[in-house]
Amino acid sequence: EVQAVESGGGLVQAGGSLRLSCTASGFTFDDYAIGWFRRASGKEREEISCTSATDGSTDYANSVKGRFTISSGIAKNTLYLHMNSLKPEDTAVYYCAANLMRRRCTSPILQHEYAFWGQGTQVTVSS
Repeated sequence: EVQAVESGGGLVQAGGSLRLSCTASGFTFDDYAIGWFRRASGKEREEISCTSATDGSTDYANSVKGRFTISSGIAKNTLYLHMNSLKPEDTAVYYCAANLMRRRCTSPILQHEYAFWGQGTQVTVSS
């Protein structure tokens, strides 16, 4: 099955850190812009970052800018979302997905262009 597989979620105290992984299954990150998204309970899915396949640059949502960063794995089929200074409002299910229409990120991020959604990984930040 072609999908992005997320892992690394868990329970962490406010101010702590987590590293999430997004692994490509059945496709290659080099072919698509890759986005990270999250959905908090009772809220709409929010885009938090996008990494362009053209130059590896990443755009971040204002809600996570300065706290979250993206890095690539050595094998280049894994992206990591490093989350620092976590807040209770970061509690959500986190997803990654590929933009089937573009290799370069758009601003704003167009969620309807994304596919290969995984099952997500739960992040819970306690106060």
